[in-house]
Amino acid sequence: MPSDRLPAAIRAPFEGRTWRALGYVLIGLPLSVCWFALSVSLVSAGAGLLVTFLGVPVLAGALALCRGFGAVERARARALLGLDVAAPEPVRGRTGGAFSWMGAMLKSGASWRHLLYAFVHMPWAVFSFSVTVAFWGWGWSLLTYPLWQWVFPAYVGQDGIQLYGDGTHGLYLDSPFEIAVTSLVGLLFVTAGPWLLRGFVAVDRFLVAGLLGPSRPASRVTELESDRGVLVDTAAADLRRIERALHDGAQARLSALALDLGLAKERLAEDPKAAAVLVEEAHGEVKLALQELRDLARGIHPAVLTDRGLDAALSAVASRCAVPVSVDVDLPARPVPAIEGIAYFTVSELLRNVTEHARARRAWVEVWRTADRLMVQVRDDGAGGAEAAAGRSLAALSERVGAVDGVLAVDSPAGGPTTVTVELPWRA
Repeated sequence: MPSDRLPAAIRAPFEGRTWRALGYVLIGLPLSVCWFALSVSLVSAGAGLLVTFLGVPVLAGALALCRGFGAVERARARALLGLDVAAPEPVRGRTGGAFSWMGAMLKSGASWRHLLYAFVHMPWAVFSFSVTVAFWGWGWSLLTYPLWQWVFPAYVGQDGIQLYGDGTHGLYLDSPFEIAVTSLVGLLFVTAGPWLLRGFVAVDRFLVAGLLGPSRPASRVTELESDRGVLVDTAAADLRRIERALHDGAQARLSALALDLGLAKERLAEDPKAAAVLVEEAHGEVKLALQELRDLARGIHPAVLTDRGLDAALSAVASRCAVPVSVDVDLPARPVPAIEGIAYFTVSELLRNVTEHARARRAWVEVWRTADRLMVQVRDDGAGGAEAAAGRSLAALSERVGAVDGVLAVDSPAGGPTTVTVELPWRA
């Protein structure tokens, strides 16, 4: 766009991001004063009433009100700053009664963090509001001074903005040079204002994310629950795949084999030649069934991976790929079997995608260790355009990798090449 060619200092005062941040700061002061006044009043009342039974419900109500304030602040940050902070874990009593709820509210660390936010944010909101309004007000006023300087001699009875006056002498900004310098000073204020404003909202983002979101242990529990669901779904899908492969492959061949052998047994005495033909066909079916069972076992967990590690197992996968694949594995030791297995199946699936979709002439597989991470990279010179969209094989791979705290990144511009990089935790 043409506006993107302008310097950032000129674009910044007119960008929507700047005006949204300005709106966030301006709205923040009245809201913060309201949150602070109500929180201090209720907490003080609750603390004073702790000598009686009334103090506990008042304190619990104050904390619940602070959590409501936090929901408003998270929504405001999401709308104006683009900061999406998840809500903290809900408060639930063990028995479900009012007393249980009050006890859970008073024990909730998230509730006390919301109260701390109400206390801390109010002085910060006053400071950021005052500096922002002063900076922006002076900046735009001085920048546009040539447009409204005529107001002073027409209605105020002086030549311009007075810089100095002692009753007998005065210094006014009224000459063309002084007016131009004033406008330039205003321009400096206007161009510096957005960066100052972004620094202020950076502190607001830190406060919202640090005090109004879920705690790290709670976030980790939620993440682990999600990962457990992914692992359960993956295991169920693998079981369905194995069952389908057995039912449609080896089981069907073994059923045909049993039928052929039964017919051969019946004809053995009457027609030995026909029985021999049936036995020969059954022998062929046995070979095919054994090959399918070997392929299925390799898909579950290949013996070469268990016996010789990733280098040999990935070389075996590459040898079966329809395009030439170069494999380079540089590992000082073997990771734990779980991580090793995920790396193996990830590369197998990626090479299958290369064969079926990439229209590539060549592919490369590299595996190495960096600090405490196992790095896997698969590249091809195909058509590109691969996406880790929902419902795609790359999305399923990303979920499987993420279940063990790994990361899958796809770089596949239209026209190629495609590079898929996987980071897995190194656990020896």
